[in-house]
Amino acid sequence: MTIIDINTFNTLKESTDAEFIQELINAFLEDAPLQIQRMKESLQKKDAELFTRAAHTVKSNAATFGATELANLARELESMGRENNLEVGNKLQVMEEAFEQVKNQLNELK
Repeated sequence: MTIIDINTFNTLKESTDAEFIQELINAFLEDAPLQIQRMKESLQKKDAELFTRAAHTVKSNAATFGATELANLARELESMGRENNLEVGNKLQVMEEAFEQVKNQLNELK
């Protein structure tokens, strides 16, 4: 299974320069774990708004690189947060694991 949609990634690469895509990747790899941490903390605080915002950020940034599965998982969590439903079970853990796979592949593509 492809973690990153290479067509989306290459389109991004073609529409920008190599240095900028490095910056984008590095920013995403730094920011996504912070957003995931925010999601965990907001679950503990039962703060659906913060949870939703963090999930939205991961979703948008993952989609930029063509990390479709990660974006879909984040989208699902985002809509749960919007509905004020923080009974996410292991979905956040699954999303975190998907991020690790994305991180590995992005590091290879750099």
